[in-house]
Order: sequence, then C-alpha cells, then structure tokens
Amino acid sequence: MTDKPSVLFVCVHNAGRSQMAAGFLAHYGGDEVEVRSAGSEPGGEVNPVAVAAMREVGIDISGNRPKVLTADAVESSDIVITMGCGDACPVFPGKRYLDWELDDPAGQPIERVRPVRDEIGDRVLALLRELGVPARR
Repeated sequence: MTDKPSVLFVCVHNAGRSQMAAGFLAHYGGDEVEVRSAGSEPGGEVNPVAVAAMREVGIDISGNRPKVLTADAVESSDIVITMGCGDACPVFPGKRYLDWELDDPAGQPIERVRPVRDEIGDRVLALLRELGVPARR
C-alpha cells in the first residue's frame, strides 16, 4: 500500500451505496485517504434520497456525479470495495478486494435508506481503524 491508502467504492449505478461510502470516507478520512467511486453501469445522477440521507448526518454529496468504472481506477486503488456489481469489476493482482453486501437504496423511501446509510458509515469507520487512519468527526 502507498503512504496514503486509496479506496475505490463500486456499485452498479454509482448513484447510491458507493456514493454514500465515498462521502463517509472523504468526511472521516480527510486528506489521509484517496477516495474514488464508480459504477459498472453508471446512472444519470446520484440518488436524491441518498443525498438527503447523507445531508441528515452533515455530509453533502449533492455535487457528486456517477462515474464509469475503468480498469485504471481499479489499478490505481489499494482497496476495491464492491457493493453488488459482481463480476463486472476487473481484478488485478496485488489489490485487496472486499464485497460489502448491502441493500440497494434505489427507488426506496428515506426510511429504508437510513439503515443502509448507517451500516455504510459503520463499515467505513471500521475500515479506517483497520487502515490505522484516525477518523475525523
């Protein structure tokens, strides 16, 4: 791993789960981590309910846009965390891959998105502890 760990979050549309995870990691990790997110079939916009759910915890992801998953993004990341993209994620030797099984918030009301958001936040904090990066609050 490099001095500054780089993490890539991947879900199919890069509109919900991966955007929330990237938002949490950027918020808690600050300048100590490089944060990327992408989708195997990116949507047109970030899920507005995910944006609202993150706003409730003081994190603004409204300016984010879904991005397409590229081999370069995977190759330049130390850790790749998939969230339901299955085999669409290219595999490179020497990279650490994790799969976070999370409910898809697409089309769900905010009451159903909040628990997904909270689980992602907890997992991001655990990842930072594992990486030895102190979480900013």
